[in-house]
Amino acid sequence: MSRHCVGSISEIMPGSRKIVEIGGRSIGVYNVNGHYYAIRNLCPHQGAPLCLGITTSFVTSSGRGDFCFELEGEIVRCPWHFWEFEIKTGCMVVDPKTRTKTYEVTVERYDVTIDEEQLFIHV
Repeated sequence: MSRHCVGSISEIMPGSRKIVEIGGRSIGVYNVNGHYYAIRNLCPHQGAPLCLGITTSFVTSSGRGDFCFELEGEIVRCPWHFWEFEIKTGCMVVDPKTRTKTYEVTVERYDVTIDEEQLFIHV
């Protein structure tokens, strides 16, 4: 099991992300409401740098003029073709079978650490 310190909690404030390079892989580390998540910075569609996309909400509507913003700050939108992925699970919003790799993140005192071997699989 290979663990890598990727920064301090003061570097990755709530609502922000930091992109790091570990073992030749680009990984986005996100702080979502005080909880840390890491996803591969690679869109499975055509290889875009996924974590350079905007962090947004999932928007639903029950009719004209009615918009509901869900999962505030928990969705990353690919900068090339706007495919949306849940930061917590790595799953594509409209097709959960399509996903990007996720990594276990721990916080020890003031440091944020990624375990590059651990893959979280959410069903």
